[in-house]
Amino acid sequence: MPRVCFTLQVRPDRLAEYRERHATVWPEMLRALRDTGWHDYQLFLREDGLLVGTLVTDDLAAAQAAMERTSVNSRWQADMAPFFDLPDGRPDRGMHLLDLVFDLDAQLAAACETTTPGTGDRP
Repeated sequence: MPRVCFTLQVRPDRLAEYRERHATVWPEMLRALRDTGWHDYQLFLREDGLLVGTLVTDDLAAAQAAMERTSVNSRWQADMAPFFDLPDGRPDRGMHLLDLVFDLDAQLAAACETTTPGTGDRP
């Protein structure tokens, strides 16, 4: 499954509250994400508000469309909207996707090489 990476910008005056809200995401939202194809989903937040998200999914467009059909998503997006300055106020529609430019495992596989995890040494 391919990994997706995206960025958003959290308003600097809302960083602490954004962190708090994500410390205990609504159980219904967690289940919806899982059930609609969002796997290994993680968010990283820098001190200036840069938010970087990664997830693994077979089809990002299909996973987003499936989330759009859940009842919890519209409530969550409305709750999160004040944390972002976006034209339509929807963080799930304001993600800036990043292109993958380097994948160590893929390049090692292409070169038919492996390394010992954590050491960088060949086995």
